[in-house]
Amino acid sequence: MTFKRTPLAIATTLATAAALFGAAGAAQAADWNLATPYGDASFHTVNTKQFADDVREATNGELDITVHSGGSLISHGEIKPSVRRGTVQAGEVFLSVLSNDSPVFELDTLPGLAGSYDDAYALWQASKPVITELFAEQGMLPLYAVAWPAQGIYTDFELNDPSQFKGLRVRAPNINTQRLTENLGGLPTETEESDIPTAFSTGRVDAMITSVSTGEAMAAWEYVSNYNDANLWIPKNIIFVNQRAFDGLDEETQQALLDAAAKAEERGWEASKADAKASTEALEANGMNVTTPNDAVAEALQTAGNALYEDWQSRADDRAKALIEDYRARQQ
Repeated sequence: MTFKRTPLAIATTLATAAALFGAAGAAQAADWNLATPYGDASFHTVNTKQFADDVREATNGELDITVHSGGSLISHGEIKPSVRRGTVQAGEVFLSVLSNDSPVFELDTLPGLAGSYDDAYALWQASKPVITELFAEQGMLPLYAVAWPAQGIYTDFELNDPSQFKGLRVRAPNINTQRLTENLGGLPTETEESDIPTAFSTGRVDAMITSVSTGEAMAAWEYVSNYNDANLWIPKNIIFVNQRAFDGLDEETQQALLDAAAKAEERGWEASKADAKASTEALEANGMNVTTPNDAVAEALQTAGNALYEDWQSRADDRAKALIEDYRARQQ
């Protein structure tokens, strides 16, 4: 028996198909959470929020990324595991906190390896393919990385003798800062950025190795009086996403996300340079004594840094060592 489809039935079928198509299109919309440990005052967070705004605008709101700053959603140490599990879709971390995964993640905290923004960017370009592979192995995709200003040493005294490092309790946020501190005779202490003022006021730390940006953001002049611009290294933050979440986006939205990430990387590096200058001026304007290492301190830092690099070489695999060669070639 053959049934004839009436105009009403045809119209109903078309309406149903249109509704299903509309539902499928709506399913492409996504609300993401991005966790960062850095406060709203940090130029990194300003850049990350601009990235989220750019994505929202480019996708007409189809991909809406909410940035949770200051560790308000997840603590720093839990951001990467949470993104890997898919508990949150995206995150931002200090790259070298991932050093337990691979010596590759320590590269930008090796003293003397990259002493300028140009060098630091060349190091990022050389290491990016391998870092992307390492993230892919754990189901994640790096989007972009942005450098901090060079790291120096904050103390409540003028640092002019290597013996002053002996027994000094130093805030050390990553493995190489800890090792450098130990090589100098100090005592490394793990303290999150948000806890720095309390750590100083309670005597848990006597000094910290970090950037002028962090010092300015934390109003370092309230608990220390000196900043030694030692230019130890230029580390980076990395912003990354869960690969399954990325794969769930349509191609147009994926491309919009990647385009916004490229702009955020370029904008972020320029913001870092500007912030380095402005933050140094802010430290000085608030009465801090900003100096550079004298010969004795510079020699001690060099010796400690050399030991750190030798230790890294003993642990690095061929892939990590090849990155150094690629980086050196980019400098020629």
